[in-house]
Amino acid sequence: MAENLAEMPVRDRSTEDDDPPDQVPVPHSLVPHLSETAILLDIDGTLLDLMPTPREVWVPPGLAKTLNGLVAATSGALALVSGRSLNDIDLIFAPERFPAVGGHGAEMRLNPESEAGPPFAPSLDKELKRRLAAIARISPGILLEDKGYSLALHYRLAPHAKDAIEASIALIRADMPAAAVEVLPGKCVFEIKAAGFTKAIGVRALMQHAPFAGRRPLFIGDDVTDETVFAIMPEMQGLAFSVGHRAKGVNGHFDAPRDVREFLAHLLDDATGAPRR
Repeated sequence: MAENLAEMPVRDRSTEDDDPPDQVPVPHSLVPHLSETAILLDIDGTLLDLMPTPREVWVPPGLAKTLNGLVAATSGALALVSGRSLNDIDLIFAPERFPAVGGHGAEMRLNPESEAGPPFAPSLDKELKRRLAAIARISPGILLEDKGYSLALHYRLAPHAKDAIEASIALIRADMPAAAVEVLPGKCVFEIKAAGFTKAIGVRALMQHAPFAGRRPLFIGDDVTDETVFAIMPEMQGLAFSVGHRAKGVNGHFDAPRDVREFLAHLLDDATGAPRR
């Protein structure tokens, strides 16, 4: 990631063309002083490298220290924003705990010591879950993940089954028209969740509470589910960056999670006056 673009302005989203340009590295001058910033980070594919199964992801050495340093530098205004449940987030980062929006906006925790607030969404209907879970029988390698508020069907180990999974979900939805659900296609996954809540709704709620309120959000995400947050950054005078591709309306993007981790480490070094690593 280049670091010599100190004078690059934030792009005017209204003049974006349809063809994404080459990678736009993220210059530190785009990031306001950390005392005025809320750092919001997706996990899978953004902070952590994607793995064949959700349980195989791991936290690289040094990342927890960087995140804790940024929590201190922002007076607590750093949060993880994920489709994973808060319990799952805590398992991945154990023994560390961070403020977080979990379950695609269904859950929120404002600080590491507090418990999750009341959920923003109900759990999926049990009968709907049962029928969706049966889709995993289509092929070995399809992994089922029940998050309570949603159910995910991962097919990274069975890529040939994508069309069959999508068709089966469509048939079930057609047979249960009263079920108010949304289907979120992701990177080798289809996730089915109750309608009416998104990561953007969770982020909006988060940004109304101390220590996040009144700060300029910096959000980094990589997937379709992050697009709702990209879309609300302008109204908050925030900055949005995608990972792996240049998403519509973002200020720039990173090639891979390792570049995000490097950027965050350099951001912390700048804030603390530490020498570059």
